[in-house]
Amino acid sequence: MYKLLLCVRYLRTRYIALASIISVMLGVATMVVVNSVMAGFTTEMRDRLHGFLADIVIESRNMDGIDDAERQMAAVKAAAGEYIAAMTPTIDVPGMIMFRDPYSDKMYTAPVQIQGIDPESKALVGPLRDYLSSYNAEIEDGVVVHEALRSRAEPLSWELTESAARYREEMKLQEAMYLRDALVDPAPVTHLTPSESRSPDAVPDFDSIDGAPDKPSNSPALAHDVFLNDPLIQQHAPKIQTGAYPARVYLGEGIVSFQAQDPDTGKLRKVMMVQPGDDIILSTVTVARPPEIVKMNATIVDTFRSGMNEYDTNIVLMNIHELQKNRGMHLENAITSIHIRLKNYDDAPKAIKALQGAFPPGLVTIKTWEEKQGLLLSAVEVETAILNVLLFLIITVAGFGILAIFYMIVVEKTRDIGILKSLGASSNGVMSIFLYYGLALGIVGSTAGVLIGLLIVHYINQIEDGLSWVTGRKVFDEKIYYFFEIPTYVNPWMVFWVAMGAIAIAVLASILPARRAARLHPVRALRFE
Repeated sequence: MYKLLLCVRYLRTRYIALASIISVMLGVATMVVVNSVMAGFTTEMRDRLHGFLADIVIESRNMDGIDDAERQMAAVKAAAGEYIAAMTPTIDVPGMIMFRDPYSDKMYTAPVQIQGIDPESKALVGPLRDYLSSYNAEIEDGVVVHEALRSRAEPLSWELTESAARYREEMKLQEAMYLRDALVDPAPVTHLTPSESRSPDAVPDFDSIDGAPDKPSNSPALAHDVFLNDPLIQQHAPKIQTGAYPARVYLGEGIVSFQAQDPDTGKLRKVMMVQPGDDIILSTVTVARPPEIVKMNATIVDTFRSGMNEYDTNIVLMNIHELQKNRGMHLENAITSIHIRLKNYDDAPKAIKALQGAFPPGLVTIKTWEEKQGLLLSAVEVETAILNVLLFLIITVAGFGILAIFYMIVVEKTRDIGILKSLGASSNGVMSIFLYYGLALGIVGSTAGVLIGLLIVHYINQIEDGLSWVTGRKVFDEKIYYFFEIPTYVNPWMVFWVAMGAIAIAVLASILPARRAARLHPVRALRFE
């Protein structure tokens, strides 16, 4: 009992012990907070990657794909149907996107990955509806800017929303106005090229990017009358695509948007170069020999934001049948991949083994979503491991502090140790006093660190708001990280082992000073000055 009483006395009367407790507390709290935030980011990133890729991807080694999609999916179902919950055929091909940037009045061109999908079956293997803008409210700085344009119960399709259809109609009426102006007055106009402006018969090519109109006017009725009644416009009306093109697309938001500073607030705001209802031009290669470049006029139905920059700035989702037709794959009903959602992801190794026997060797690759994103996931795991090592070194530094403090205490308490030994205390008894002291420091510091760390994790977004207000700039910008708030995930086992590690370091740091105290000769200790 006297050992515990001495430990409590040392803890209560020594400010230097308080410094040790604080160092352990800060180390533990830092590890809890950082690990929880990193786990939150990792979990959120994995969920987003998983959602876009599905559980298993069967991918053709040849960009021409594999023929007869229905037969291939029937073979997949026959081989591994007991594990499969849903699947969808897909075409993945590289391509280019082109449209006129209304803000620079120049052609915008960018490389993209065109993915032909069936939206209904795609939604069965991943949360496509969660990504599409029309099904979700737009939020900026935690405030709802626009409500969702579609109900969550509305089925996925390639049809325009009512607002997009109205926007497109106004745009086409605006084109009619430009067409009328060009036919009536052959003088150069803004949207004519220099060569066209010199010709009295010049008519702008509104199917091209350079001939696209500006944003619609506020007088669509006038344009409508002109379009219907003017014989010259009726003569050239085929140049204006009034209805949506057969090719329909969902565009990654990052492809057609950029950040610009609001002159009124000084904040960065998202600016869309095109929007649902506008037309774009896609180009890719056919399956002919040799491959030929094919261009497709397509209408934007929706934009999506998955939260993964590599998808949102690169992927164009297109109706699969139109992509097949334009690439020359429709006769064979060819596809390049099949995305599969499993009933239980733990069965992935069994499902892959069963699927490998359903396809000739070398025809396709069969991978889980983790294998397809192996490099990215491995990089995150390595980063997390290195960060944990660095953070654990913080607690180790605190351990060396405890070591130095204990040596000081042993020196200061040399006479007390001599008195204890003269009264019959054993060496093991004296040693245990300081070991208990280290244990007490570790327990108190770890407990306080865990509580403070969990409290910070719980209120981390409120803390971020406060720091942003104090500094005058966003500490955590959702436009950069693609998260509306800082994601966190507290793993109880992580908290437990961090606390146990800190306690173990505190005890280990007390061993050498405790042994020194135990070896002191009582006579020399009593005569120590």
